[in-house]
Amino acid sequence: MSVRFHNFGGALGWNLQKHFPRLSSESYLKLQFLTRNKLQEQYIQYFLNAEETPQPLVVNLETINRCNSTCSFCTANKNAEKRPYKRMDEDLFYSIIDQLHDWGYKGHLTLYGNNEPFLDTRIVEFHKYCREQLPDSYIFLSSNGLLLTIDKVKEIIPYVNQLIINNYCRDMKLHDNVQEIYDYAKSHPDEFKDVELLIQMRYMDAVLTNRAGSAPNKQNTQKIIKETCLMPYTDMFIFPDGRMGICCCDNFEATTLADLTKTPLKEAWSSEEYRKLRQAIKTSRSDYQFCKYCDFIDAGLRMDMVDDTLKHRAANHGARQSLFRKK
Repeated sequence: MSVRFHNFGGALGWNLQKHFPRLSSESYLKLQFLTRNKLQEQYIQYFLNAEETPQPLVVNLETINRCNSTCSFCTANKNAEKRPYKRMDEDLFYSIIDQLHDWGYKGHLTLYGNNEPFLDTRIVEFHKYCREQLPDSYIFLSSNGLLLTIDKVKEIIPYVNQLIINNYCRDMKLHDNVQEIYDYAKSHPDEFKDVELLIQMRYMDAVLTNRAGSAPNKQNTQKIIKETCLMPYTDMFIFPDGRMGICCCDNFEATTLADLTKTPLKEAWSSEEYRKLRQAIKTSRSDYQFCKYCDFIDAGLRMDMVDDTLKHRAANHGARQSLFRKK
């Protein structure tokens, strides 16, 4: 596919994040909220009015709840971590993937959450099984790259559609090992023809979203966020112990919408707790305690997927109407 490098606006974007962190964060969020409202509303109506609960667009499955980085914006950084250590039981992992297979799941899948996935020594083996069971799913993986070598990258890329390496730093330079990986990939394009390798330059002390009021460098317990959120309609988020939480902003694993050690996956996605959450935030976050102070808004990927889903539904609806008229 491609080998890409992304630095979010170059030196200008870097310096805005570094010297005007709040302005940079708030300006970005205001723009995103303004431009997404209509599409969000359309997708939520489609989701809630569907005869059968639509499948998630993304399944986020965290197999180990630890990270080895020190990013200032994240509670999962190794200096701020408060979660009890958890590593997913293998039988549970294989059961979840088998259930996705039986459900006919063809959406996006990532074995990643608030963690560094390569801290789990089973990560390549797990991805191999995912690719075998879910051949039509788009499998992507995000890593901070600190543990990566060229050999480790070569091990994982047969099983993923996209490998994202977030190069968190303060000097706007690639780490030595990440530079080696990038140079190797650029000089061996045939080895990367079936995968996208995306290397992103990320400022380690950026002020991003407040992640439900818990981000170490942007906490919020007063400003209520009126805009809604798509995550409970688009993303299934699974903790290593099999519980399904609201989303990646549940940094402390405080929410439980279902438990996959007790409830089948398809049934869990339509649980009563999920129903209450989706109804509560369908027009605003202000009516759901966990979400009311959260200003998180995901990257454009979700909106592209939402747009594609609605267009596909509209096209199919038009085809059915046409067939009906012919009869």
